Amino acid sequence: MKGAPERIELNEEELRRDLERVKATLGEDVYRRFRYIVDTLLLLTRLLEKKRTTIKRLRNLLFGSRSEKTERVLPEESEEGDTEPVGEEDAPESGGGAEGDKDAEKKKKKKGHGRNGAEKYSGADQIEVPHESLKPGKDCPDPDCKGKVYRLRDPAVIVRLVAQAPVSGKVYKLERLRCNLCLRIYRATAPGGIGERKYDESSAAMIALLKYGSGLPFNRLRRLEGNLGIPLAAATQWDLVYSRSRLIEPVYRELISEAAQGEVLHNDDTTMRILELMGKRLEKREEKPERTGIFTSGIVSVGGGRRIVLFFTGTKHAGENLRDVLARRASALSPPIQMCDALSRNVSKDFETIVCNCMSHARRAYVDVVESFPGECRFVLKTLGEVFRNDSMARNRAMTAEERLEFHQKESFRPMAKLRLWMWRELRDRRVEPNSGLGEAIAYMRKHWRKLTRFLFVAGAPLENNLCERVLKRAICHRKNSLFYKTANGARVGDLYMSLIATCELAGANPFDYLSELQRHHQEVALKPREWLPWNYRETLERQGLSSACRLV
Repeated sequence: MKGAPERIELNEEELRRDLERVKATLGEDVYRRFRYIVDTLLLLTRLLEKKRTTIKRLRNLLFGSRSEKTERVLPEESEEGDTEPVGEEDAPESGGGAEGDKDAEKKKKKKGHGRNGAEKYSGADQIEVPHESLKPGKDCPDPDCKGKVYRLRDPAVIVRLVAQAPVSGKVYKLERLRCNLCLRIYRATAPGGIGERKYDESSAAMIALLKYGSGLPFNRLRRLEGNLGIPLAAATQWDLVYSRSRLIEPVYRELISEAAQGEVLHNDDTTMRILELMGKRLEKREEKPERTGIFTSGIVSVGGGRRIVLFFTGTKHAGENLRDVLARRASALSPPIQMCDALSRNVSKDFETIVCNCMSHARRAYVDVVESFPGECRFVLKTLGEVFRNDSMARNRAMTAEERLEFHQKESFRPMAKLRLWMWRELRDRRVEPNSGLGEAIAYMRKHWRKLTRFLFVAGAPLENNLCERVLKRAICHRKNSLFYKTANGARVGDLYMSLIATCELAGANPFDYLSELQRHHQEVALKPREWLPWNYRETLERQGLSSACRLV
């Protein structure tokens, strides 16, 4: 390529008008490709206009970042000149009351990813195999021994795994006989217990688990089942999960009410697509939404030793969805703690919460500029690393909220105070340019310092929002695999199943078994949904003497 391309001045409005002409002339498919190119160009232009944008930041944006762990992002400790931040007098002093404890915890061997023990296979059939000739209390077979044999507590174990189709079936061929005189036909009686419906409760539960729990689109499941000799159309799969969602919806509404009473609520959102609310389909609607952006909000409510996950997809932001949830909160309860990042759309003026901001987001700003400011970023990341270790120790020791607060005040207050003093001196002594990447990282942390350090003053205030971000990966997985929801109703069904499945996982319940039981006992569920939540539905089954769903075989 000879020389640089010709430079012409363009603005976003002109590009959007050109795109509309492309759409009208060349059609929808070409328009989508050009729109992708233009959106990418505009995004890169905005980032390049910011002084804090680096080649590394652009690379991570386009291709993703592997890790933000300190040992990965920091230069080697042996490099001279980078081991201390500018302003050596501001470095934190080593040691603390719990230094020995920290070293001991560091030396603990981490659990690996070795073989799973037999107890992990809770979904497998447990088959008791008695000894072929001996019984407890019998004489020892050894002729030289006069002892008696007894049963050991732990049996010898053999695990054997077999494959099966996600949705398998049985074809009953009923013999038919015809009289040669009266021509009457006599058909064999069907075996008992096979039910009246072609698709039982476990079929809908498995499809929902694959689609909304693992991100497997209906068409891929159709192809997989077809290869295994079980034709299962995508439209049939949707009909199953939709019809059964109405049976279990009372539990979803009950989860929302339970989540509203939580002590700590994490919230965040991610972009989503609903075709019904986009493009030409939106233009044909009589009632158009106020905004065109579409999001999936994730809310995790923590309280009473339980964690509840809720998903909401639509044009509302995370703060607005949290407002709707808290509208069901008991008036006698005090305002809950809210953990989110510092975006304004995550909070709402319509409800009162104790807002905490995510320390991981503040830390990420330093990770992005570590190559340009290695010494300064090393000091910040090492200081924050000490605070995160303290939080991990409090979690591993199962401290109460009050004990954790006292522990952080004792062990984390001093490092955070030194960090705040260091940031102030960096700006006061003009060691850092305010408009640089490091300057903006410091400005962000100083601006939100009070909300970032709630864990030092409020019992139960979390340090970061990683719990909610991990939960939102389920929606992101769905977006990457299925690309979109077709209608708002489809999004509502997806939110319902994702909420139930994710809550089951956090509660240690089997989501397949849970969804099956809700369908089988939907009449009881409608009457008393509070007794059919993931953490108590088994007790309800035992108490009422109801039959359990069939196991996978």
